[in-house]
Amino acid sequence: MTGDRPTGPLHLGHYFGTLANRVRLQRAGVEVFVLVADYQVLTDRDVADRLGEHVEGLVADQLAAGIDPSTATIFQHSAVPALNQLMLPFLSLVSVAELGRNPTVKDEIAASRQDAVSGLMFTYPVHQAADILFCKANLVPVGKDQLPHQEITRTVARRFNERYAPVFPVPEALLSAAPLLLGTDGRKMSKSRGNTIALSATADETARLIRRARTDGERRIAYAPETRPEVSNLVLLAALCQDRDPHEVAADIGDGGAAALKRVVTESVNEFLRPIRARRAELAADRAHLRAVLAAGNARANAVADATLAEVRAAMAT
Repeated sequence: MTGDRPTGPLHLGHYFGTLANRVRLQRAGVEVFVLVADYQVLTDRDVADRLGEHVEGLVADQLAAGIDPSTATIFQHSAVPALNQLMLPFLSLVSVAELGRNPTVKDEIAASRQDAVSGLMFTYPVHQAADILFCKANLVPVGKDQLPHQEITRTVARRFNERYAPVFPVPEALLSAAPLLLGTDGRKMSKSRGNTIALSATADETARLIRRARTDGERRIAYAPETRPEVSNLVLLAALCQDRDPHEVAADIGDGGAAALKRVVTESVNEFLRPIRARRAELAADRAHLRAVLAAGNARANAVADATLAEVRAAMAT
């Protein structure tokens, strides 16, 4: 089980961080749940701006990347009441101090556009625990930044099982080959920071974004993430798109400098995204289909969440 907030289009960080693993698991025959986390849009902003548009866009991104709605369940928070009801008993299983120590929450608070942090932001990890555990997920494809949230989920599952009854699996995190891609400004790639390359970006937009990406003053291109993070991030991006080792990509560029590096990255990304963009354009033009996919997924998720909530209530009542 995994998901995303509908705050804008999915980007390359999403794709190589978790989306590729979702598709791989699905093709291996694993039952996959994909959440459109519309309630969590409000964790770090005052209003859910253009929510309907972003929800449909997120579904289009998922399908264009290879998620098959005939086997995967794509659903949204607001359509599954029982899922959100699980958050209340789960909140009783963690302390305020444990929530306050969560480094991902601290980072999101620092990047927040709000003057004051809401209670929803503070309890975000427990809300995510409900997202994961309602369907008894045992594997969660995540980016590296989400590991602290994942540990809260594991804590909730263990404590519920110990205090009441063995209802939940203790889920494992599944990291990708690129658990943390940097954005064009050298910081974590994030929609809220405006430093992303969207899966739906045009070839020209992609070229413009890569041209302004940060590098360094050394002409020789090398893959050295610890000492040259910005250059190495671009090398890794090209390597992922080419399905090659980043050291080989860097060696090919050699003394070409930042200009050659950015040219290779632009060509690699645009070629990789070409079929995804074409498929997404078709999907975006058929909004009725996107809504039908969500309706079917919501119905399936409601059935699962209702059954889990009933099991939780029975365990707590004994």
